[in-house]
Amino acid sequence: MIIRNGDVGDVQAVLRMFDSAVAWLIAQGRTGQWGSEPFSADPARAERITGWAASGGMRIAEIDGEPAGCIVFGGPMPYIAPASEPELYVQALVIDQRFHGRGVGSALLGLAPAEAAERGASLVRVDCYAGGDGRLVRYYESQGFTRTEPFTVGEWPGQLLEMRLAR
Repeated sequence: MIIRNGDVGDVQAVLRMFDSAVAWLIAQGRTGQWGSEPFSADPARAERITGWAASGGMRIAEIDGEPAGCIVFGGPMPYIAPASEPELYVQALVIDQRFHGRGVGSALLGLAPAEAAERGASLVRVDCYAGGDGRLVRYYESQGFTRTEPFTVGEWPGQLLEMRLAR
């Protein structure tokens, strides 16, 4: 696996990653996180991914030359108040389900401490879907994050998590 900086040339690959994740969630009867429509069918989602690609915070994991996952680092999402200290925020994490179980998410999240240090931050935060069986929250906890506060966006239940880095 290699991890490289992403750019606007990766937008279609990242849309395919999200589409594969949505299809996987649908197959499990879990549509609460991202709904039941492919990301590629929604111009607003494509525009958001294009913005991430242009931001300089997108990283792409590749396995055998194929895009396998994507993480985006930046500031907090609009529905989350900024931290009172410098932070790195994981704005998105998605894995192409063809590569499920190969450690792609862990490898991408493993970049966060070094990225935070480069930006002078000792706090990494992420938010995620907290509905259903809570599996996604537990995943982030297994990656070293700690729950801080729950929130909702409309009807969507979320959980904010953080990782404090040694100074």
